[in-house]
Amino acid sequence: MSLIAIENLSVNYGARTVLNTVSLTVEPGEIVTIVGPNGSGKTSLLRAIIGATEPAAGRITRKPGLRIGYVPQRLHIDPTLPITVERFMRLTDAVDRENCSAALNTAGVPDLPKRQMSQLSGGQFQRVLLARALVNRPEILLLDEPTQGLDQPGSAAFYRRIDGVRRDTGCAVLMISHELHVVMSASDRVICLNGHICCEGTPAVVTSAPEYQALFGTGTGGALALYRHDHDHDHYHHHPQDQKSAR
Repeated sequence: MSLIAIENLSVNYGARTVLNTVSLTVEPGEIVTIVGPNGSGKTSLLRAIIGATEPAAGRITRKPGLRIGYVPQRLHIDPTLPITVERFMRLTDAVDRENCSAALNTAGVPDLPKRQMSQLSGGQFQRVLLARALVNRPEILLLDEPTQGLDQPGSAAFYRRIDGVRRDTGCAVLMISHELHVVMSASDRVICLNGHICCEGTPAVVTSAPEYQALFGTGTGGALALYRHDHDHDHYHHHPQDQKSAR
């Protein structure tokens, strides 16, 4: 069965509708990326999935007992607070040193347990957040713009690590990103969101869709060649309501 199935989800903030009749699924082992302009409802969708936002309508069905790992968009830790990476990893759950080390290794930062959190670079900090999400061996990772603030090489390295995590652990990934040039190369499927689903499919197909080009232009397509996954069997889906907005 699908890990997550969303049917006709709508989310309101006061009188404003931020998501309108969104339907999607996430299957075991796939990397799905959600792209869209600012204010398109991307973070609201993740918040609804983890239960932090109450839907106005629709239904979210999770596989029974689904283990979810969540990497937030940002996390502020007081730089004057003395806390090591290992201590941070074990703050909320009873995580033994072996599992802590294994998660840090999977995230690509095996040598950081004794380092102070305040001494980490931006890329190291995000890898530690990823490791924290991996401790309980999730079946799906949810990532909300996890490379915000990193430079392009750092972003590309992080997304390659995510692909490696999926390959090594078999977990699915649902992530939000604004970095089209990087994220397209790391995804099996892309969903373009602008309050509703405009289009979805493989990266190559979505970047050629008129609805996508109406939002982002045509300049990002060439970046697919950098780390592109080639597929020849997936299909592009568009929604009739988007023909008006795509013009």
